[in-house]
Amino acid sequence: MHNFDVIVVGGGASGFFTAINLAEQSPDLRIAILERGKEVLSKVKISGGGRCNVTHACFVPNVLTKFYPRGERELKGPFHTFCTGDVMQWFEDRGVVLKIEDDGRVFPETDSSQTIIDCFLSEATSYDIKIIIQTIVQSIQKTDDFWSLATSKETFRCKQLVVATGSNTKIWDLLQTIGHSIIKPVPSLFTFNIKDDRIKDLMGVSAEMVTVKVKDTNLKATGPLLITHWGMSGPAILRLSAWGARELFDKNYQFQLIVNWTNDYVFDEVLEELMQNKQEHPRKTIFKYPQYNLTHRLWQQLVKAADISETMTWADVSKKYLVKLAEQLTQGAFDVNGKSTFKEEFVTAGGIDLKEVNFKTMESKLHNNLYFTGEILNIDAITGGFNFQNAWTTGFLAANAIAAKY
Repeated sequence: MHNFDVIVVGGGASGFFTAINLAEQSPDLRIAILERGKEVLSKVKISGGGRCNVTHACFVPNVLTKFYPRGERELKGPFHTFCTGDVMQWFEDRGVVLKIEDDGRVFPETDSSQTIIDCFLSEATSYDIKIIIQTIVQSIQKTDDFWSLATSKETFRCKQLVVATGSNTKIWDLLQTIGHSIIKPVPSLFTFNIKDDRIKDLMGVSAEMVTVKVKDTNLKATGPLLITHWGMSGPAILRLSAWGARELFDKNYQFQLIVNWTNDYVFDEVLEELMQNKQEHPRKTIFKYPQYNLTHRLWQQLVKAADISETMTWADVSKKYLVKLAEQLTQGAFDVNGKSTFKEEFVTAGGIDLKEVNFKTMESKLHNNLYFTGEILNIDAITGGFNFQNAWTTGFLAANAIAAKY
């Protein structure tokens, strides 16, 4: 039997952040991190295309919460305690220089996730945090004042237990045995599979600003859209997939996507502008003059879809065909048939029911001395560094709460 004051289950971003911040405040505590894999911080390594998107340069807590389809209400208080600016300061204080990119994402200046991993490992070493790998937790029990963890190696015992295992369903199952409720996990952040002649040969083409909606629902998102060889991706689609995670799961990922390629122009406005082109550019060939910042290739596919021939000029075209073109531009319907995972950044909506957690301390409301941090909770965000921010903030709060007990 191995005894520790604090055991953190899960050697990922949130687990390390919790352990390091706790050790800093209470250096005398014996702290261990248990990790089931061969190496720690593996998700940090691949995140942001191997660059590690540490956080997002959104510094207002109430605005920041808007990026979380699940967890928006609960994270308000925590973000007022420890927000993006605090995270950036934390890394800078430890010699990791960060940079903010144009889209607000924050990366290490080295553009390498290894910089973040090295920082964590050196902090853990300096505080003598024990890192125990290839150790699978098989049961969690509370006896007297101690937590007892039977693992694939041996039994560990601790006074304070932090569970930071992300969307590990086996750990969720174990937590149900001690009374916690799990919101069933479904995928979030995925791209849409669409076979459609309008986008068939346009792989790699993007539109700067579109609005996408799921037909017959309230689901709607705005942003850039990228056409891929399997369908559609890009920020607008990923946002829609995050907010619609449950609803789209219930539809078995079969639905109609309505795309407004002009972003926020409505049908009538677009039709009026197209009619104006008849007066202003009668001799120009419609096919050759893209509108609404669309690329030539995308514009041409939409023109074809409106049954307008390649040689037709604005003067030649009748209103009937311009109506069709305005429909293609503002309310093109695409059949979605399935989804694909977005890069390696697999995110799930689901996890520990947020009603069972105290968000001032991240402690379980059902058991004293049991804490949850990061994605094990039913919290998830859109892409852009927000999921890591949840990991840092909840880890920081748990560390503070445990340190206050000693």
